[in-house]
Amino acid sequence: MSFYRGIYKVFAPLVKLVYRITAEGVENIPAGGAILAANHTAFSDPIVISAAARRQVRYMAKKELFHFPLGPIIRSLGAYPVDRGGADVGSIRRTIEMIEEGELIGIFPQGHRRGGEDIRNTEIKPGVGMFAWHTKAAVVPVFIGNKRMKTGLFRKNRVVFGKPLLFEDLLFERGGKTEYLTASRLVFSRICALAYPDDVPEALPGSGSEPGSTLSDPVKQYASDFGESPKDPDAGLPPDGPPNGREKEDA
Repeated sequence: MSFYRGIYKVFAPLVKLVYRITAEGVENIPAGGAILAANHTAFSDPIVISAAARRQVRYMAKKELFHFPLGPIIRSLGAYPVDRGGADVGSIRRTIEMIEEGELIGIFPQGHRRGGEDIRNTEIKPGVGMFAWHTKAAVVPVFIGNKRMKTGLFRKNRVVFGKPLLFEDLLFERGGKTEYLTASRLVFSRICALAYPDDVPEALPGSGSEPGSTLSDPVKQYASDFGESPKDPDAGLPPDGPPNGREKEDA
């Protein structure tokens, strides 16, 4: 038994108890490499989602947390560091590699915690679309929340794993910044549908989605929560282009 499985076996029941977790649709999580895309309500969201998932979920965490004594613990639980003070393209590339190697990666399309807010009105970042494009992995929409829309102890927290969105569901053609955002917004619309099945807006807010605005580089936007300002954000990433290196035939 791995260290993580041992920790999970001991602490997951406790987490489920104190957070009063109700998990739905766990069977929708694929066995191989995939992306969990969830709305973000509180600092405890990764803990709650991991307890509900029954499978190890990997998350980025700021590198300052990896010093002794906390570092070995969070590393053993699956977190990996990101540099908030620089252009950490390496962490982006590592995320892509882990998905391709069969890992389950947790991502929050909103970027920031939006506890207490209506998720239908929050801005979406294009990182989920970027990772989906480069890995061709399935994306599982995840809704996490309660009456206050902020996870917390003893609040009857609900975690719903929706049906996976496959690569062909995400409307990609040639990749690129605009398509990353479109895919991310599509994924987040599924998250909204899990929370509000009868009232999902046709259009969701997103970085650069307003008329006349310019969509920043998706790596920069995804990394903006960590204070990064990459000079060459695409360095080291797989090149954009049609899936499997095939050019799309002109109609």
